[in-house]
Amino acid sequence: MATPLTPAQIAIVKATAPALKEHGETITSLFYRNLLDANPGLRNVFNEANQIGGAQPRALAGAVFAYATYVDDLAKLGAAVERIAHKHVSLNVQPEHYPIVGKFLLEAVATVLGDACTPDIADAWTAAYACLADIFINREQQLYVAFENWTGWRRFKIQKKVSESREITSFYLAPEDGIALPKYLPGQYISLQLYIPQLGLRQPRQYSLSDAPGNDYYRISVKRETGKQIDMQGLISNMLHDELNEGDVIELTHPTGEFFVPIEEETPIVLISAGVGITPMISILNSTIAAASSRRVSFIHGAHCSEFRAFTDTLKHASDNPNIQTVTFLSMPNDNDVEGVDYDFEGRVNLDKISPDRLFNNEPTTHYYVCGPTSFMTDVRQYLCERGVSQDRVHLEIFGVGN
Repeated sequence: MATPLTPAQIAIVKATAPALKEHGETITSLFYRNLLDANPGLRNVFNEANQIGGAQPRALAGAVFAYATYVDDLAKLGAAVERIAHKHVSLNVQPEHYPIVGKFLLEAVATVLGDACTPDIADAWTAAYACLADIFINREQQLYVAFENWTGWRRFKIQKKVSESREITSFYLAPEDGIALPKYLPGQYISLQLYIPQLGLRQPRQYSLSDAPGNDYYRISVKRETGKQIDMQGLISNMLHDELNEGDVIELTHPTGEFFVPIEEETPIVLISAGVGITPMISILNSTIAAASSRRVSFIHGAHCSEFRAFTDTLKHASDNPNIQTVTFLSMPNDNDVEGVDYDFEGRVNLDKISPDRLFNNEPTTHYYVCGPTSFMTDVRQYLCERGVSQDRVHLEIFGVGN
């Protein structure tokens, strides 16, 4: 167990925060390059697209800066630590990985800062990293213990493929060993791993579970990614859509994630999504219906057009429930789409168009769950908070390396 930081070490770490902000991405880019060159096996853990696009180094730089800023008040980082710990266990990160990461991260700091990295600074950051590693190792151990008899990668057979829209396909995944599946919390995700021949690597991706728990299969619903941002098609999503068929085998880790709805509660919830962000919301919706809950649910979703909108039938059936209201936005309705029948509003999701009785924003117990592109989620959170919703009641599903 790491020794707590001394007041002098805390002061040094906080004092170096501005330098880390200035040079953070340079440090973390060097860190990843050196780490992966020396430990090529870890390329199977990290998302190659995030490395190519620079998202991973940017996110780590932000995390290191945040840690330096709040090293004397780590409670402010609690949500971020929880999210990262769940991501780590979904990738089967183990305690022995932390000394390796620490070595290369601290070496990168020393290289980039040069003479400015005095022995006292190096000592303070070595101690700070050890404390942070302990926090993650301990929390991740708790999660692994809760997983009971399933840790690591487990083989699943694709039982069924179902097209949900022009770009989203659902995969029904049954465990090859036939052992009963543990339940998960609606909104959680799994990691999926495939071997990518052109990279010579296994690559993991996280996908929300898109149905209620309690079945003898897990369902994920995957959008075909074009990779426009980094000029690289989504490796896993395209392989799932084009190359893998019913009967093929993939590997998953235990469901996890800090974004979920406690089904036993009955306070009102508002589910707000865009695009493929609908997937965890369908799990939450189906779970609420399966529980015969009297909870009021408002389901607000935005899609490009009806061809790209998934789970249309699910939402139609859900709206028959007197406790569930659905609102659909289409950015560009087709000529055959009828307003008031096929969709409610034209354009992107605009909460100003939603009546208060559907947003429940006059009720202090309402919780809001948001999933979609990062800018969409942060805009929704800002909108709600500006109208008096406390931030602790707004939950964002942040995949990848977002904040």
